Amino acid sequence: MSENKNLFEALAAFQQEVPIIHQGSKGYGYTYAKLSEILEIINPLLKKHGLGFTQLLDDEFLVTIIFHYVSGESIKSSVHIPQGVNLKGMNDFQVMGAAITYYRRYSLAAALGLVTEEDVDGGGQQQGTATKREYQKKELKTLTPDIEKAVKMYIDKGFSAPAIITKMEEKFKLSDSVKKGILNGKPA
Repeated sequence: MSENKNLFEALAAFQQEVPIIHQGSKGYGYTYAKLSEILEIINPLLKKHGLGFTQLLDDEFLVTIIFHYVSGESIKSSVHIPQGVNLKGMNDFQVMGAAITYYRRYSLAAALGLVTEEDVDGGGQQQGTATKREYQKKELKTLTPDIEKAVKMYIDKGFSAPAIITKMEEKFKLSDSVKKGILNGKPA
């Protein structure tokens, strides 16, 4: 690790200064920062600390290289871009463009230690699996029919538990136990 001492010192100083970058673009049940928003915030700080990055395509991989241009030190990370993915309403070129942008955003955030989206998995709140969605639906039996129907609809749409609660608060007054149950996948 001493071979990249200057890079790691500069990266640590950068990380102490860079803010949480959470602009609120909507995903499927979560919010995140767009790549352009991330770059707008980090580029001046990277320059200040003598850091830069590049992201290259290498066959089916995206390679992210973080470098300290003063010392010439660098680190790199690679991620495989899945091939043959079909997304509704998008041709192959659009799907590949979306995948590249997606992996650029997450690879850069990981390499630089950025926080770029709402943390929905820190407290067992992540709703990403079909199994958890099915479990949530089964556990809704104690809710009123209107609340039960609304929660099921949001689960089917892939909303995270915090997003479901936010949406539900607009229509229903939820008790703390119901909110806690939704967060834990066991509405009470």
